[in-house]
Amino acid sequence: MLTLKLITEETERVIAGLEKKQFQGAREAVEKAIRIDKARRQAQTMLDQNLSEGKKMAAEIGGLMKQGKRDEAECIKARVAELKQKSQELEAQKEQAERELTALLCTIPNIPYDEVPEGRTAEDNWVVKSNLKECREGVDKVGNWTTNPEVAEAKLPHWELAKKYNLIDFDLGVKISGAGFPVYRGLGARLQRALINFFLDEARKAGYEEIMPPTVVNQASGYGTGQLPDKEGQMYHCEVDDLYLIPTAEVPVTNIYRDMIIPEQELPVKNCAYTQCFRREAGSYGKDVRGLNRLHEFSKVEIVRIDTPEHSRQSHQEMLQHVEGLLQKLELPYRILRLCGGDQSFTSAICYDFEVYSEAQKRWLEVSSVSNFDTYQANRLKCRIRRQADKKTELAHTLNGSALALPRIVAALLENNQTPDGIRIPKALQPYMGCDMIK
Repeated sequence: MLTLKLITEETERVIAGLEKKQFQGAREAVEKAIRIDKARRQAQTMLDQNLSEGKKMAAEIGGLMKQGKRDEAECIKARVAELKQKSQELEAQKEQAERELTALLCTIPNIPYDEVPEGRTAEDNWVVKSNLKECREGVDKVGNWTTNPEVAEAKLPHWELAKKYNLIDFDLGVKISGAGFPVYRGLGARLQRALINFFLDEARKAGYEEIMPPTVVNQASGYGTGQLPDKEGQMYHCEVDDLYLIPTAEVPVTNIYRDMIIPEQELPVKNCAYTQCFRREAGSYGKDVRGLNRLHEFSKVEIVRIDTPEHSRQSHQEMLQHVEGLLQKLELPYRILRLCGGDQSFTSAICYDFEVYSEAQKRWLEVSSVSNFDTYQANRLKCRIRRQADKKTELAHTLNGSALALPRIVAALLENNQTPDGIRIPKALQPYMGCDMIK
């Protein structure tokens, strides 16, 4: 969440950032936070004064009793009792203000960096790079993208290819669990495993330490990375044990560093993890949900970094280059979008999406989001760095990205590599698949 220091010292910048992110009632929320914080600090000041005065008075009582000044001692005792009662009231006021402030701050999103474009929806995102010849120089709005890749005619969608080559059984998934839980089999299962191992090996080569975390987390973990409170009801909740199925490995991996102070010389921390991911996808029915386009359970490799404020932007660029390298090695048509303020996630300060082109569906599919959260998550996590020079501590910066999410990568690989003889396997995946063609 945003720090009170930022809100109170740079109020207008915070309000402008929240408005850029299309947060309704930005000024009212910020001003309310300042008012509550002021009341909290006033209660704390009065409480400290009362406690100090009461301590001094209590010290006088013994001396007065020894001097035989019982009446004076009783008067002071009564005053100390009044101060104690008042202190309890002030303590309650302070705690109530703290609860209200925390609850309010949890509803206020992160503010975007200056380079984040203005805009309300995905149509206002900017295409900053593509490996397609049709991409115009410089940047262009997604809504202005009028040209498609030059591709062959009459391609089958991935759900038909999956059935033709017996790679994925969607009906069996419905039987076992329900819609959105596909069953991979044969070479389809091998393709999943090949991609997972390829992504993990590439992450290891780039210096990421592999983590194998739990796929359920407690409330504190969900709160730390901003998934809780779950405003859109997208997480699966195991109510009996009060645990949540993870929507991404970002949650457990980043929470490794909750309540930690990391020495500056150990940064950047670089972790990667393969996990199953679970999302309810509430409200998505009927919106491009065919096949692998939108699932409740899927596989993903995530990369996570913890870094210093001055180096986090460089880390972000390195993460973007890593994801782009994966798509290049998979020989897929892709483009990179800089998300506008209104299309960014609640917690991100800046985010780039990677999309691959779906040959048969004639549309772009998001396969990765790479975000810098600045201090927003770190403030919730209480994740700090200790400077080597003066031993002072400050909030870290957290970053993460998909590298990569498998379902739409599989869809694009099947659709873009179909031939009359079968489905061609990209050269980088052939050692993992043990073949160069799915026949």
